[in-house]
Amino acid sequence: MILEVIRDQARHHWSDGSVTSAQSFPATGNFDLPANAHGVLMVHNEDVVDTGAGFDTHRHENVEIVTWVLEGAVEHRDFNGNSGILTPGLVQRMSAGRGITHSERNASTRAEDVAAHVVQMWLPPDGDGRDPSYAEHDFTDELAGGQLIPVVSGRAGHRGTTALDIGNRFVALHAARPRARQGVTLPAAPFGHLFVARGAVELVGTGRLDTGDAVRTTDADEIALIATDDAEILFWEMHASFDL
Repeated sequence: MILEVIRDQARHHWSDGSVTSAQSFPATGNFDLPANAHGVLMVHNEDVVDTGAGFDTHRHENVEIVTWVLEGAVEHRDFNGNSGILTPGLVQRMSAGRGITHSERNASTRAEDVAAHVVQMWLPPDGDGRDPSYAEHDFTDELAGGQLIPVVSGRAGHRGTTALDIGNRFVALHAARPRARQGVTLPAAPFGHLFVARGAVELVGTGRLDTGDAVRTTDADEIALIATDDAEILFWEMHASFDL
């Protein structure tokens, strides 16, 4: 089992003055995303978007995009007629397929002046050229107990749960909001990516992880952690990589 800790300050940082991005894998600029990926996770950006700012209309193809809001709200619009306001606890999955054009912006008004704090993650589909699709679900109630739950998954074992389907049968995204001193067990996986979105946790055998820290796991059995403060975590369970 290999555990690689990536501290908050070690991430790639980028800003254009209105969007500030802390990137677990360098994504803004001329980077080879698959070459820098862990498992099949090739983008994991934590963005803070000022009021009135965002990402204007742009196009994606053959990528699965998952968006998780930590604070504020994000407005999504795409040329397939989908639109929505994403808020904390609500996960969005957009499958670009053959191609989708969309925009994302901070949904707060200038009078409200609330920054949007969001985590966006990209993975490949397990097959190209599919129909583009969009889905969202609010997991606030399911997260209230602090347990780890699947929120997005292509894994057969999660069918029948409320997890949103994703176009890659080798992956699942789990989320939890454990209270201080509450334990969580991460599932075994050939590749994993744990991100501490809020608070702090103690990872058995590794030590304390604070807000913004991440751990990349390889060939890991189940891993136990304990929240040292009220926390929010995201964990990608992956059974494939770009190298396989």
